[in-house]
Order: sequence, then C-alpha cells, then structure tokens
Amino acid sequence: MKKFLLGTVALVALGAAPAVAADLAARPYAKAPAYAPVAPIYNWTGFYIGGHIGGAFAGDNSIGTGVTASNNGKFLGGVQVGYDWQFAPSWVLGVEGQYSWLSGTNQSVAFTVPGTAGTYVYSDNQRGLASVTGRLGYTWGPALLYVKGGYAYADYTSSLTLGGAGVSVSSSKDGYTVGGGLEYLFAQNWSGKIEYQYYDFGNVTLAPGFTAKNDEHVVKAGLNYRFNWGGPVVAKY
Repeated sequence: MKKFLLGTVALVALGAAPAVAADLAARPYAKAPAYAPVAPIYNWTGFYIGGHIGGAFAGDNSIGTGVTASNNGKFLGGVQVGYDWQFAPSWVLGVEGQYSWLSGTNQSVAFTVPGTAGTYVYSDNQRGLASVTGRLGYTWGPALLYVKGGYAYADYTSSLTLGGAGVSVSSSKDGYTVGGGLEYLFAQNWSGKIEYQYYDFGNVTLAPGFTAKNDEHVVKAGLNYRFNWGGPVVAKY
C-alpha cells in the first residue's frame, strides 16, 4: 500500500512539472523605462551688472585746412548695468547703461596756416564715453547675437591755441551710438561678450575754418553677472 501511494505521488509530480515550467516560461519580461534626458533652456530674463575693457579709435581725425590729429588707439575700461527680457521664445529685448574711462588720450598736434603768423596747437583730451541704449537680440541655446543703439555722452576737452593764447575750447557733448555684439552664457549666472560700438558727437567748431569731427570706434570685451533668481528653465526631449 505504501509503495502504491508513493508511486501515485511520483506520477502526479512528474505530470505537474512540465505545466509549472511552461507557466514560468510564459511570464512576460518587463523592460526598464527608457531614460529621458533633460535639456536646459537658457533664460536671459533678468538684471545684470558687469565690466569691460577694450580700445577706442578716432573715426575722423581731420581738423581743417589739411591738418589731421593723431589717430592712435586709446585703452578703455568701464562698467555696465542692464536688464533683458526673453520672449517669443528666442528673442531678447533689453536696455543697458554703461560708462567707459579712457586713458592716454591727451593728444595734440601743432601746425601753421599759410598766410598767417604763429603756430596753432590743437589738443583733444577724451576722458570718458557713456551711453544708454536699447538692444534687440536673437538667442539659440547659450548664445545671443544682438544689435544696440541710443543716447551717448562724451566727456572731453578740445582746444585750439595760437602762440600759447587760447582761441576756442569745447567740452562734453551729447550724441548717439549704434553697435552690436555676441554674448555667451557659460554658466547659470555668468556671461561673456564681445562688442563693437560707434559713437558720433557731431562737429566741434574751434574757430572759423577749424572744425573737428568728434566720433569714436570702440571694440571691447566684457563680463556680466546675471541675477537670474529663477535659474534656467528645463524641458524633456
């Protein structure tokens, strides 16, 4: 009897084994979900403050009667502050104020005029350039290509003397500026830029027949700290 029962159990176990194996094999395999990378969308909206260095070059160094002043480049350094607003969504609209100090700018030239006695001395001392401009740019990723333009101010003194006696002196003048540049966000709150600006302050009449054009071409590199409190926006691919 015992042998009969043991044999029955063995037969049942052998018959159930294939069914259990088939059930295990049929169980579906669940794959791990695919990784969805996250890409940053750079946010240009916010206030910023920074500094810049570069060079300034006289655009027209003609004085009059065939005389020209020095057109040597002048080193400059300064500060800027501004605000940008990103919209639509790849356009950036902003406003910026800046001031640049110029060094080594006391330039003079001595000349004589046929038919007159004595020696004229023209002196031009450019001390600073300021501007308040609007700017419009197009951004792709961390790069921003922009144009700018607006009000400009020159802090300078131009004089013409004859035999040591002053003939005319002009100092400081309002004008306009236009330019453009490329800015790059290399960290969440930091950006670097290269920029060109043209400043035009019109003509300076020192004496009859002596008119000097007061304009500057400026090339500079700058660094900005951006107060982007919200950080960059992120989106999944």
